[in-house]
Amino acid sequence: MTATLPARASGSPAAPVAARRGNRRAKHRRTVLLLLAPAVLGFLIFFGYPLIATVYYSLTRYDLINPPEFIGFDNYARMFTSEQLVGTAAYNTLWLVVVLTVCRVVFSLGIASVISRLKSGVGLVRTLCYLPSLAPPAAATLAFVFLFNPEFGPVNRFLEFVGIDGGLWFNDPGMSKPALTLLALWGSGELMIIILAALLDVPQEQHEAAQIDGAGPVRRFWHVTLPSISPVLLFGVVNSIIYALQFFTQAVVAAAAAAGSADVAGNTKYIGAPQNSTLTYPVWLYVQGFRYFNMGYAAAMAVLLFVVSAGFTWILLRQLRKGQHQEET
Repeated sequence: MTATLPARASGSPAAPVAARRGNRRAKHRRTVLLLLAPAVLGFLIFFGYPLIATVYYSLTRYDLINPPEFIGFDNYARMFTSEQLVGTAAYNTLWLVVVLTVCRVVFSLGIASVISRLKSGVGLVRTLCYLPSLAPPAAATLAFVFLFNPEFGPVNRFLEFVGIDGGLWFNDPGMSKPALTLLALWGSGELMIIILAALLDVPQEQHEAAQIDGAGPVRRFWHVTLPSISPVLLFGVVNSIIYALQFFTQAVVAAAAAAGSADVAGNTKYIGAPQNSTLTYPVWLYVQGFRYFNMGYAAAMAVLLFVVSAGFTWILLRQLRKGQHQEET
């Protein structure tokens, strides 16, 4: 007589185990979504909706009083055809993007390299270099305008003492943008701290190995230090480009203060002074939107600024990935 095994009941323990696992996964997903909800809602409310609204208003004629009137791409066509000062503003901003970005990254790298080689007083020097970046932009610009005053400013007094003609600085159309660049360098302590952290994180063994192979300080810096901190330098370049594309407060305050105006906040009379040399793209966007109430045109300028910023960032990140792929192969 042969024994037969009983068939497995339909309510075997495997089914409840699978059900419990499914419930745990569903609960985990709900928990993750709940934790992400504030960030997602904040992104949609404070970035997604304003971006969509800006794109919509850029296709309209809107003055904040009357309802928006759809006009298609006329605002964009105006920027590239009939608008005159937008070209001047774009040139000034492009000048700042190129010069300020290069000077800011090189200056921060140089200061960070010097601090990383100090034997004593590192904390004090690092703090002194970082403190200017904590100053409010308006207050820092007013102080700089005073320091570079062509008549009684201490900078020109010192230059005269050593036999150098200091110039007019913020009152000279040819020197106003270099003066603004010096102001940006003075407040670049945040980028300096980031680069300093990257320099201190470079493995000392690589420097010692290169030194044993006969590499001098310059070759070690070029072939060891720079490749190790290249992602941080790329961040500094992207950060500086975006910073230059959004250059607003310093340009407005410097133009008003250099012209002798005490009413800096909201004053558009001296914007761009002297001779529109400090008229940056964001400043002209502000004038169009909040002085002339051309909100549709200002929105079109904002969309173009966003596209240019995103394009610069995409190109630089692509070049970084390409460089990393070439190193790996």
